[in-house]
Amino acid sequence: MSIHSSAIISESAVLADDIEVGPFTVIGDDVEIGTGCRVDSHVVINGPTRIGSNNHIYQFCSVGDDPQDKKYANEPTRLEIGDNNTIREFSTINRGTVQEEGVTFIGNHNWIMAYVHVAHDCRIGDHCIFANNATLAGHVTVGDWAILAGFAGAHQFCRIGAHAFLGMYSGINRDVPAYTMIGGQPPAPKGINTEGLKRRDFSEDQIRNIRNAYRVVYRSGLKLAEAISELEGLVGEKPELEPFVESLMSSERGIIR
Repeated sequence: MSIHSSAIISESAVLADDIEVGPFTVIGDDVEIGTGCRVDSHVVINGPTRIGSNNHIYQFCSVGDDPQDKKYANEPTRLEIGDNNTIREFSTINRGTVQEEGVTFIGNHNWIMAYVHVAHDCRIGDHCIFANNATLAGHVTVGDWAILAGFAGAHQFCRIGAHAFLGMYSGINRDVPAYTMIGGQPPAPKGINTEGLKRRDFSEDQIRNIRNAYRVVYRSGLKLAEAISELEGLVGEKPELEPFVESLMSSERGIIR
């Protein structure tokens, strides 16, 4: 364990034996940090917060502090972060509220760039990328492999599907289906995230099937319920369509269309 002499560590914090903590960092009560983690200088981590293994939190981040919600009344909510995440400078990640499960959750292998804000009760999957200044309001759900470009943002309670892509400055107030690219102001669908799918070893046939499903929703003139009905029957023989169809069916705010 390598902890700088100027760091302030609560007696109730549980730190793995091999972590590194930089100068002037503060780790508060009820914080647990796993093996292989590195916490750079001037970071504040408050609890209850659990951080898994092999995470790197860069300088000047605020992790696990109170939610920015006027209804919050010091209830014992928490933040959970998985393994192998990178959290760059000045990012802020807040704990949950009792209005939901009381948890803000971040999965594994996520790349969170500078000045990103993850608000209370958000749930982020695995392998996501948040470019500089991307912002999630409260209660936002982000699926695996989603990408938010610089200054992209999501209104509270929005859902961003797996493998989706939000272009720079895109501010969404409705849900984004899996695989879908969103861009412009106001934000609008721009097709599927073809390049991202190629990088993740989707086959040409799978990408073509996803593109055809996108056209059923966005180009056929069908009502959304009709499009879903048409696509549901294809999931059995084309399982790559399941995330797309599921994100359509589970949407509560309506999709960007």
